[in-house]
Amino acid sequence: MTTSNKLKIYLIAGEPSGDLLGSRLMRALRNKTNDSVEFFGLGGDTMEQAGLKSLFDISELAVMGLIEVIPSIPRVLKRIKQTVNDIIKVQPDIVITIDSWSFCSRIHRALRKLNTGIKQLHYVAPQVWAWKKRRAKTMYKYVDELLTLLPNEPQYFTKHNLNTIFVGHPVIESDALKADGQDFRKKYKIGNEKQIISILPGSRHTEVSKLLPDFLTAARLIYEQNPDVFFALPTVKTVVNRVKHMVKNSQLPMVILETEADRYSAFQASSAAIAASGTVALELAICNIPHIISYKVAPLTYLLAKYLVKIKYVNLTNILLNRLVVPELLQEKCTPQNIVHHINELLKNGRAYEKQIEGFSEIKDYLTNGTQTPSENAADAILELIKC
Repeated sequence: MTTSNKLKIYLIAGEPSGDLLGSRLMRALRNKTNDSVEFFGLGGDTMEQAGLKSLFDISELAVMGLIEVIPSIPRVLKRIKQTVNDIIKVQPDIVITIDSWSFCSRIHRALRKLNTGIKQLHYVAPQVWAWKKRRAKTMYKYVDELLTLLPNEPQYFTKHNLNTIFVGHPVIESDALKADGQDFRKKYKIGNEKQIISILPGSRHTEVSKLLPDFLTAARLIYEQNPDVFFALPTVKTVVNRVKHMVKNSQLPMVILETEADRYSAFQASSAAIAASGTVALELAICNIPHIISYKVAPLTYLLAKYLVKIKYVNLTNILLNRLVVPELLQEKCTPQNIVHHINELLKNGRAYEKQIEGFSEIKDYLTNGTQTPSENAADAILELIKC
């Protein structure tokens, strides 16, 4: 521990989903230490709003796919070296990496080789239950502790000598649960007769470029069939310029949303959503917003994934419930016509709608652990590790 009164905590979140977890963790750590903590590292908008000055813009790391990542490798390697050098300079009490294990593992390995003596922790387990199970066997070499979001995950790591703690999923802390859909309608002058559909094409450039064209075509078809719809398109800093460029000639009744507050109030006003597969689908689920999820990657990436990934579903709601609740439109199934079909079924408030709402009611039980928030549980585990 440092000789100064304040703890030095180095946080690394390479993607917007990790950025959100990081901001909540920062708030919990401030509360647990009576604000006797300093933060350093990498993060996005929400972590910077919580008081972190990011070493560089994490949008540079927002690449997804086995093939798509190849052109970015030299830049990413340079950023890894820069990050490790900064950690050595700061000399924090602990380095906490959040999600993005492919990027973060290289930082942990580099620190281990340097024998820094700095505590190392990873928050959000790699999905070894889906693929790359060998990761579970080696993580203990690179981190002192692992915090997981799901209750079934510790078993994969504890048997391989890694202290692993289930803390709960921070999605249940989402401000979306407190948002007001009527406020959204008033702010953007959307009448109550309009059915709002949220469009969420992802936070990575590769996701937006592959998914948004189909999402917009589907939106056009839905609007032609039903003029009483309005579209909300929440986005994030990493891809906002690309989104605006792609949407500018759509001539759809649509608003692009750049703030978290608008994003969540739009959720609460929405009758349905079209979303990229990811954490956002869980947020929609806990808000009882019926939705479909879609995803596309490069054809070779998809072929490799089919061979490597050993799970029936890709959407976490479906995985946790072990049944198909939310439609998954992946690769060639991700077409405007398929999207329109499923969204129209949800807008009817019939059996497809009821099936999702029933499934969502079960989800929260899988995501909680105790009376504290997941971020508070994580903060306790981190502070205990620093003491050791």
